[in-house]
Amino acid sequence: MPVFTPTGQACGAVVTEIDLSNPLSDEESAALRAGLDEHHVLVFPEQSMTNDDLERFSTSFGDLGTDPWFVPIDGSDYIAEIRRDADETTPVFGEGWHSDWSFLDTPPVATCLYGLDIPPVGGDTLYANQHLAYERLPDDLKTRVDGLQAVHTTRGIYGKGGQHDPDNEREQGRSMNVVPDQDPFDGEHPLVRRHEGNGRPAFFSTLGYIQDIVGMDRTEARALLKEIHAHQIADEVVYRHRWEPDMCVVWDNRSVLHRATGGYEGHSRLLRRTTILPANAA
Repeated sequence: MPVFTPTGQACGAVVTEIDLSNPLSDEESAALRAGLDEHHVLVFPEQSMTNDDLERFSTSFGDLGTDPWFVPIDGSDYIAEIRRDADETTPVFGEGWHSDWSFLDTPPVATCLYGLDIPPVGGDTLYANQHLAYERLPDDLKTRVDGLQAVHTTRGIYGKGGQHDPDNEREQGRSMNVVPDQDPFDGEHPLVRRHEGNGRPAFFSTLGYIQDIVGMDRTEARALLKEIHAHQIADEVVYRHRWEPDMCVVWDNRSVLHRATGGYEGHSRLLRRTTILPANAA
């Protein structure tokens, strides 16, 4: 059975005594789901996985989902590459804090990344524990945010004129095959959600994907979102993850924000990714 060793930071646990290249038993899968509910980020070092292994392992946490804004790799409908070439000068992909695809009606419960080409320096991923961020909030601010509905959208990220519009000069030469979104997705979700697995409240997503709050003047909404954002990414709630080759990481999009970092100029970086939807979401 898997053994969980907490990172000692704001969230995360290293998982050992498990081989992800083999099918997992129902008991092992249940233990991993419980571990994700508790630790929010699971790190599996020294794993040797094929694409089929990666897909099979991902289904331990839910159903495989597609990434409509990424072109999948050849031979798979579900695996995308998170790639940056050694000579690339575009902004680091995913460097803003976010929860993956939070604008969808049914957002992913989790994301899985498997490291293939890992630079010797830089490239850490940061995770911010949103249960802890909410718990640390002053009582008056908790009162203000409880019950609010947030409006999520792709418009500023993948929409026409958005951050990843291929017509933007800053996007020229990006090695990742990002698909621009000409028909923006808009969705509404509670700003504070109660996690289905552990029952604890947590902020869900943040500035960038969240553009408005239902029933609130936009100026007032943006001011509130900026105020809570500072609490959402405070040093005290962040786990900094250092990648190694053949390392697999799964994180819970319902309970953490994440962001990529750079610092590996002159080195390539390649990971493979699956998106995990709630079981039987379709």
